[in-house]
Amino acid sequence: MSKQALITGITGQDGAYLAQLLLQKGYEVHGLVARRGSDHPLWRLDELGICDQLRLIDGDLTDLASIVRALQQSRAEEVYNLGAMSFVGTSWNQPLLTAQVTGVGAANVLEALRLVNPTARFYQASTSEMFGLIQAERQSESTPFYPRSPYGVAKLYGHWLTVNYRESFGLHASSGILFNHESPLRGLEFVTRKVTDAVARIKLGKQRELRLGNIDAKRDWGFAGDYVEAMWRMLQQDKPDDYVIATGRTTTVRDMCRIAFEHVGLKMDDHLIIDPAFFRPAEVDVLLGDPAKAESRLGWRATTSLEQLIVMMVEADLRRLSGG
Repeated sequence: MSKQALITGITGQDGAYLAQLLLQKGYEVHGLVARRGSDHPLWRLDELGICDQLRLIDGDLTDLASIVRALQQSRAEEVYNLGAMSFVGTSWNQPLLTAQVTGVGAANVLEALRLVNPTARFYQASTSEMFGLIQAERQSESTPFYPRSPYGVAKLYGHWLTVNYRESFGLHASSGILFNHESPLRGLEFVTRKVTDAVARIKLGKQRELRLGNIDAKRDWGFAGDYVEAMWRMLQQDKPDDYVIATGRTTTVRDMCRIAFEHVGLKMDDHLIIDPAFFRPAEVDVLLGDPAKAESRLGWRATTSLEQLIVMMVEADLRRLSGG
């Protein structure tokens, strides 16, 4: 008999790749969908060709009753909470909504799980943004947190509440502290996809310039398709725990842009413009993850390099813009 899984945020990048992975493993996959905020909310699922294989349930992370119903309806044995207000930049403009969806939303899922099915296994999508103003050169599970955005603060609440429910109620609840992970399914508001989409447009003559803010910020970038495998592996462990998921390599936004432009035979300096409007109120300058624990205990490691990832994304945007 198939295992039952419930994914919040199934229409997002990670939710789509995780749903694909679980389907490949023979799961029956249910997804919580808030049908608002997008003209084509299911486009990622359609692009992966899996939409008709899923069982979608109307619900909202800010509504405890709808999460209870989703758990009852799905009979989920594994619950992956990937839903959030996930764009860091927007969180300064909408800090209260970010707190409700990203922070209290995680609390709602944990509480619903405790009430409906406390034996189910739970995954919380934590983030490297919780490290913020870094307290160590490489960030591991023991590195102190210092979030620098309302998004990071809200995620930290969900992270610690996951630990609290694990210790207070014995839930099999794990957190993945994921560093930046990208893909062709990334939203255009994120810098990697903004870059690859712009590079494709410039190459095709549809655009002339790319405007960015702090291109000297450093990030540890991986492929989202690799990272969802780590999520699944966490819930297969006998004991729940928290894991940093990263590549262990950091690269500047400048170098990431250079890779994208060079792939299509263009010079970055001919098209890139630094625009102060894109600088953040409080910047996270460097993030570099230490995935040693995930490698040793989960047997997981990133398999896609940044160069391979950016080429994959540029090619996908070229196909989209060319009508292919």
